[in-house]
Amino acid sequence: MVIAFGSLIVSHYLVKDLSREEANKITVWAEATKEFVSSDNNISMNLIVQIQASNTTIPAILYDKKENFYISTNIELPDEDQQEFLKEKVAAFEKKHEPIVIDVEDFDQYVYYDDSYTLKRLQIFPYIQLAVLTIFVITSLLAIMSTKRMEQDRLWVGLSKETAHQLGTPISSLMAWTEYLRMKDVDPSIVTDMEKDVNRLQMITDRFSKIGSAPVLERKEVNELIRQTITYLQKRISKKVIFELDIPSTPLYANISESLFSWVIENLTKNAVDAMEGIGRITFTLFDKGGIICLDISDTGKGIPKSKFQAIFNPGYTTKARGWGLGLSLAKRIIESYHKGKVYVKSSDINVGTTFCIELKKVD
Repeated sequence: MVIAFGSLIVSHYLVKDLSREEANKITVWAEATKEFVSSDNNISMNLIVQIQASNTTIPAILYDKKENFYISTNIELPDEDQQEFLKEKVAAFEKKHEPIVIDVEDFDQYVYYDDSYTLKRLQIFPYIQLAVLTIFVITSLLAIMSTKRMEQDRLWVGLSKETAHQLGTPISSLMAWTEYLRMKDVDPSIVTDMEKDVNRLQMITDRFSKIGSAPVLERKEVNELIRQTITYLQKRISKKVIFELDIPSTPLYANISESLFSWVIENLTKNAVDAMEGIGRITFTLFDKGGIICLDISDTGKGIPKSKFQAIFNPGYTTKARGWGLGLSLAKRIIESYHKGKVYVKSSDINVGTTFCIELKKVD
């Protein structure tokens, strides 16, 4: 900004000085023309002719009011209607500079002039320079943001894979304990519930291990996957939260990673529960919109300001006292980077509720 501002100031003074110099030059040229018209024998005609010929850059028009005739210099004229063309030029020149009057006896003439081509180029140079500087700054900012994003990606990937690795050992131990309890004739329902939780941990480990790697997408029925995910969450969320499902009976298919997609639904659902402080209603609406599968997740929570619709997906953004602010960021990455879909805030009203929308390409 300092460079740009300084360039504008310098260019302004250069243009001002050059404009003043051209005005003086055309004034001398007009004076030489006046002397030529008066044709005083005591004046060197050679000097006058040289002065008149010295103007090779400034467009000028000499108008003889008595004869109603225009003579031009340094102006490219058309093949036809030259006088009408010069008349239009005079009108344009007069808006920029006051004409110089040549009043000698029976002669009543006016000199109209424009800025030279050099001056015109100098006038637009600051804007060209500003454009170049703007492009340079934008490119630099994009490069910095890209580098920062790559560093964050490496951090998330490393953290996710390390988490998956660390979970491996206790999960193996829990699986062994499950088998041991089964052999000891423990209540089968207890063992079954433990197996479900162990399987759940295995799925979470699988999710973390897939972060940073291109997941294998398979053709899956979205309807059933949503039902299974909601059924699991209902048993582990407060009974004061009411789940409503508006899912069509006609199967809708998409190429998805089952574990990662269910993770996104869980993240959005848990955020909705937190927004409602454990009391309220969450509605899941699935529908087909012209070859796009849309899942709306609506809650009756405290809502999100419109100014934060984009910010909530940034890494580290959170309104919770505890939390890393990575849930929505990872959800966006999973849907948009891995599944080539979209996830966004569809609507939100303060103290009324929020609706998130997930869009996936439908497959037959």
